[in-house]
Amino acid sequence: MAAPSLEPIHRQLGLTDAELDLVIEVLGRQPNHLELALYSVMWSEHCSYKSSRIHLRRLPTTGDRVLVGPGENAGVIDAGDGIALAIRIESHNHPSAIEPYQGAATGVGGILRDIFTMGARPIAVMDPLFFGPPTSPRQRWLLEGVVSGVSGYGNSVGVPTIGGELTFDPCYAGNPLVNVLCLGALPTERLVLGIASGTGNLAVLLGSRTGRDGIGGVSVLASAGFSADDDQSKRPSVQVGDPYEEKRLIEACLALLDEKLVVGIQDLGGAGLVCATSETAARGRVGMDVDVDAVPTRESGMEPWEIMTSESQERMLAIVTPEGLARVQELCARWEVRATVVGRVTEPAIGSDGEPLGVLRIRHGFDGPIVAEVPASSLADDAPLYERPLARPADLDARHADRPEALPEGDVAAELLQMLRDPVWVYRQYDHQLFLNTVTGPGSNAALLRLAGPGLPPSTRGFALTTDSNPRWCSLDPRAGTALTLAESIANLACVGSTPAAVVNCLNFGNPTHPEVMWQLSESIDGLAEACRAFELPVIGGNVSLYNESAGVDIDPTPVLGLLGLVEHVAARPPVRAWAAGDSVLLAQLPEVSTSLGGSRWAREVRGHSGGILASLDAPAHAELCGAVAALVANGVAGGEQLLTAVHDVSGGGLGVALIEMALASNVGLGTSLEASATSLFGEGPSRFILGTRKVAEVTAAIEAAGGRVVMLGVAGGDNVAFGDVSIALDDARRASSALLEEATV
Repeated sequence: MAAPSLEPIHRQLGLTDAELDLVIEVLGRQPNHLELALYSVMWSEHCSYKSSRIHLRRLPTTGDRVLVGPGENAGVIDAGDGIALAIRIESHNHPSAIEPYQGAATGVGGILRDIFTMGARPIAVMDPLFFGPPTSPRQRWLLEGVVSGVSGYGNSVGVPTIGGELTFDPCYAGNPLVNVLCLGALPTERLVLGIASGTGNLAVLLGSRTGRDGIGGVSVLASAGFSADDDQSKRPSVQVGDPYEEKRLIEACLALLDEKLVVGIQDLGGAGLVCATSETAARGRVGMDVDVDAVPTRESGMEPWEIMTSESQERMLAIVTPEGLARVQELCARWEVRATVVGRVTEPAIGSDGEPLGVLRIRHGFDGPIVAEVPASSLADDAPLYERPLARPADLDARHADRPEALPEGDVAAELLQMLRDPVWVYRQYDHQLFLNTVTGPGSNAALLRLAGPGLPPSTRGFALTTDSNPRWCSLDPRAGTALTLAESIANLACVGSTPAAVVNCLNFGNPTHPEVMWQLSESIDGLAEACRAFELPVIGGNVSLYNESAGVDIDPTPVLGLLGLVEHVAARPPVRAWAAGDSVLLAQLPEVSTSLGGSRWAREVRGHSGGILASLDAPAHAELCGAVAALVANGVAGGEQLLTAVHDVSGGGLGVALIEMALASNVGLGTSLEASATSLFGEGPSRFILGTRKVAEVTAAIEAAGGRVVMLGVAGGDNVAFGDVSIALDDARRASSALLEEATV
């Protein structure tokens, strides 16, 4: 039996001495154990963003289509035709590292609740995943567990997983990243916010019973790094999910919203019941009394602090009127969803500034003794903000000067084969055709879906989604690397004929007490802010995941961007990566093309080299070129003449990898006169597209009208891809592309 800790209770709960002093100042007295537990989870890094919020304020968040921006459960835009789209991206990194199946599964469950709490039906999921090299038993266990968790939950609850990313790099060996994006659609008039109002209204807990699984959950796990013995010690903090309960909860909540029985609604995610009650009360500037004894539990003897902070899954908090309670319970019973009154809205007090001050009271019984009493806003809004020290990495200038262009040439064909990777094993685990709205799914440049579904007004519109990241770029230059990542996302959407509309971000970084990490975070946010302003895109939501470190070693900065685009009319499938024999293959790019081997996959994965300078981005010219490609594609998608037979942006791996990917997708080769050199084939940079066409003159004219330049690469045909004198057989390329995952998942 372990000896009891001699540390003060506030430190055991993760609060610093200075934070304890602030709690005492807020309350005007010493807090009890329950109150300390409430502050410890609500003031955690995951819930309060206390290290990042001052930086996030620099992001642009407004736009003509924005209905709801950051601060709510999900961002919402107006998609037209009386339809709104809700979108959110979250991380479940630390739970997935401890228990990969349940960590990933409950990551999906949590992001679904963020969406339907806005009144939207979840209709699409994406999963950017990051692991160490899949050559060790632990990484294979993590990979298979996470993929099984995403598929097991998403497939069961009935939401298609339509795309994502798969990255392997040694920096994630001790700390994998599991990010999940979800998008939902709703009639605009059904939009609801997580606000409590109306004195005497009732707080009704919907869904599962509360258990001890997930106590501390992401609110604690996401606020510390990993040590060697964490797997077993932290395993009880990982939540356990039930997708079938979630499915019933979705339908019950949407039914309540359709009948306008809900005043406000909030999911129980990080920090559990204390988060939902304090946030709804703080937003509405009202008080909230919570009867801790009324909360249905699945374990006996649970203490109030356990009940209030448990992150047990599949739970929602709805604010309803007393008059509507019977109908709420009736509808919930129809869907076999538990509905229990656990609180009530109370009159606010008046603060020292004369403004309404909502007080959260935890009681034994509605009129019983008070066991905790704290200002709701002090939990939800007033966590301390840290302007942590920033320091540019001391070795960065030396890394910039160590350019991979100076490396000797190698066996270009062998190196190209080494970079081929087909993630088909991953996305074959997912059902990406649920709802039958998926036009292009996993394996495409971006996902494209029809904007249709139960309860939506009729529409012929569509939307596109992509998630993108590039930690190699961001480790060299987080500001420029993040901007280039957004440019790549815009190019991906252009390939399916879509115009970008809104951005969400998941900022995965190391330990914020390390000044270099905070510099990386600040630079990345500035890069995103500058690029979003240049491309006139709002950031409507996001997530910050810090303390991604293992044994004191931080991951590379990994901002993941989710980009939502709109398509005016979807009547046909866009061209994909596959060309046909006889197609002319063109390279569309800017006249002054910028590429670099700095931060490239070739330098990092093949040569083990992490230095150099990134390519430059001309945002206005990039936007023009992407717009021209999107217009070419959209004309065919809308039912007009499709001038392109194939389209693919040039991104990670460079031109050589992109051409091989297209040849494999079509099983048709290509002969080119491209120089067989690392610079020519593996250099990376923005604003390049490979286009297949039988209408060379028309396509060239459209690209040149947008300020671009077209280079003829060759005519598709044969069973190999040739770069000058170097030729690679498609059979060899196919074996190489499937080898890594086949070996890792045997």
